[in-house]
Amino acid sequence: MSPQPKRAAVDVLMIERSLGVTRACGLIGISRSLYRYRSRRPDTGPLRARIEEITAIKRRYGYRRVYLRLRREAWEVNRKRVYRLYGEAGLAVRRRKRKRIGLFERKPLPKPTAANVSWSMDFVADGLIGGRRLRCLTIVDDCTRECLAIEVDTSIPGLRVQGVLDRLADTRGLPKSITVDNGPEFDGQVLDKWAYRNRVQLSFIRPGKPNENAYIEGFNGKFRDACLNEHWFISLAHARSIIEAWRIEYNTERPHSSLGNRTPEEFATSRPTKDKERVSLTADSNAIPD
Repeated sequence: MSPQPKRAAVDVLMIERSLGVTRACGLIGISRSLYRYRSRRPDTGPLRARIEEITAIKRRYGYRRVYLRLRREAWEVNRKRVYRLYGEAGLAVRRRKRKRIGLFERKPLPKPTAANVSWSMDFVADGLIGGRRLRCLTIVDDCTRECLAIEVDTSIPGLRVQGVLDRLADTRGLPKSITVDNGPEFDGQVLDKWAYRNRVQLSFIRPGKPNENAYIEGFNGKFRDACLNEHWFISLAHARSIIEAWRIEYNTERPHSSLGNRTPEEFATSRPTKDKERVSLTADSNAIPD
């Protein structure tokens, strides 16, 4: 029995049986100091209300991301208190069941050292409320984890993929390589000719090995969990609006644990670009050896 009901029992004995505090505490098995103790914790009402507001808007945020959000808002609170209030409010996020993977030798993916060196690209399928098919082309920078584009339509052939990449080339530039699977949109002549003209290497993963494209697979899981599964899309225009707003939020607001709890945009500003990396490599090659 916790101290709270014991204190209540002591009060009952003192009021109904007219017992003294020492006798009542002895019968209940509680010390007088514990009976008289009053909590000195500060009022957590405003903090609890703010936690509930954040989780009402970001339903898939766990307590760690809620804690980071509070710290960004200048709340002086530690992680343990957020965890306690988060659990008391019953806000725990239900974890998705992971697919069991057979035993095999796992090899770490190469980590690009600069932004705009390596991209990953894949498709995610969903549907409108009327049952119409919806496809989303997702493109991610492997270094900064930025989502560069999410193209949404009912059908996205190779020419449409080429158009999205040309648009990114005008605004951001192109990487050295793009990791893709063996889908017909990526394995066709359209994207092959485009890659040859722009001197971009298409790195195809082995069939049935999505773990070799883990950067985009990890992003697609977050995209489905936090966006696609949380909304009913009434029309194609509605889907594009919601998904683009989520993409901007992902890049600018959502902290990423693999980036030191920084957003992809914050991490990108602290990393060299592809051109800076080439300059540093050139400088090192021209340096006089010791």
